[in-house]
Amino acid sequence: MQMKADVKELVLTIVRPLVTKPEAVKLAVEESNDFLEYNLSVAPEDIGRIIGKQGRVAKAIRTIVYSVRLEGSKKVRLNILDNE
Repeated sequence: MQMKADVKELVLTIVRPLVTKPEAVKLAVEESNDFLEYNLSVAPEDIGRIIGKQGRVAKAIRTIVYSVRLEGSKKVRLNILDNE
């Protein structure tokens, strides 16, 4: 499915410039009945940069990603994983 790759590239394009270790950015895609879940993990020292003050950066990223419409009834969900 081309849309999965497009959404993945969109997330990576947004996130990589925000972090100090772009090589540590990982994005895994899991498909369930209702959602395409994108699980984002970054280096531990960059987690604060992705979440932002009061979650503003994370909310902005999610707003952009959630505006993408996929074929079918599945919705996109972005999870930011804290690997500490």
